[in-house]
Amino acid sequence: MRTKWTLDSSQSDVLIKMRHSIIAYLGGTTNKFDGYVNIDDNEIEDASVEFSLDINNKADNFQQIDTHLQLNDLFNVNEHPIISFKSTSFQKVNNNINFFKGDLTIKDVTRVVELDAEFIGVNTYNGEKKVAFEIKGDIKRQDFGLDYNSYNHNGGLALGKDIKLIANLEFSI
Repeated sequence: MRTKWTLDSSQSDVLIKMRHSIIAYLGGTTNKFDGYVNIDDNEIEDASVEFSLDINNKADNFQQIDTHLQLNDLFNVNEHPIISFKSTSFQKVNNNINFFKGDLTIKDVTRVVELDAEFIGVNTYNGEKKVAFEIKGDIKRQDFGLDYNSYNHNGGLALGKDIKLIANLEFSI
């Protein structure tokens, strides 16, 4: 039997990090998450994900952990505060290996990216059935005009060339 699960925004979050630093943790209570997953006999058949992240949000659950790296310098948050992703296709390899392809927009630049989607499992919490995914991908900074560089005390580049995006997404019936 096929069951359609919807994304639970309050239980979802995204972590944006680079080598040596966590840039931002963006919780679902202040950001928009949308999507669904279709599961047939505990096997994923189809899924769609969309999220919109306000990196200029001053809410308490927004944490800029690395104070040396200014979000504004990297993302120009005053002019471009929103990072968004909208999946265009879902490819299932097996129950734990899946791929989302979609449009990622950072600083008004949209590129097609492919993200790995790991199916974590099915759980029951407070009488409600939940499924969880971890979506990961490496995004090349230059593709989105994120050219800001911070130098460490040895004169070398302190930032990696890629930004790692890790989304923890929880769905419920």
